[in-house]
Amino acid sequence: MFAGITGGIGCGKSTAARALERRGFRRLDSDQIVRDVVLADPEVIAVVTSRHGTSVLEGGAKDGAGRINRTALAAIVFANDADRIWLEEVTHPRVFAAWRAAFSADPDSRWVVEVPLLFEKDLENWFDFTICVACSHSQQLVRLEQRGLPRVLAGQRISKQLPLARKIERSDFVLWNEGSPEFLEAQIDRLANALTVI
Repeated sequence: MFAGITGGIGCGKSTAARALERRGFRRLDSDQIVRDVVLADPEVIAVVTSRHGTSVLEGGAKDGAGRINRTALAAIVFANDADRIWLEEVTHPRVFAAWRAAFSADPDSRWVVEVPLLFEKDLENWFDFTICVACSHSQQLVRLEQRGLPRVLAGQRISKQLPLARKIERSDFVLWNEGSPEFLEAQIDRLANALTVI
């Protein structure tokens, strides 16, 4: 069983996916794969610096030691759609390869995969069903500010995703993450119980 979990930035995808993991699912975090695997790949580092220069390396050209500064790279790609699309074309095939490797290594497990751009990139066919974690726009902004992202940048990143209402429409299941942690956990209990019969 393969479940794709998505939602707007700041809505709680990771919180919900970790809750499903506690209920027996294997979890893959696509953002973590990008962060820890893809952006650490020397080939990716080479093509990114070829396009954007060494300013996107930690410490710049002097002592970056080949590590990409994700904050610097994000500032570039969220300000320019062409750069964002280019980076997705570089990173996404490598993310998909990581998914395939994980699924092949343990094909009998129930998998939940965090996919921020699940619907934007028409990835539904990877999964048996899709889950959207949603909350109000104001709650998204509050959570992103609590993470240290200024409101202007938070709004900019939200605007690059499919409107949350469209994600809700396209999902098989929706978790509303506006209330207490207990409220979300209760919804996940019901979802996990429903999925045992699928």
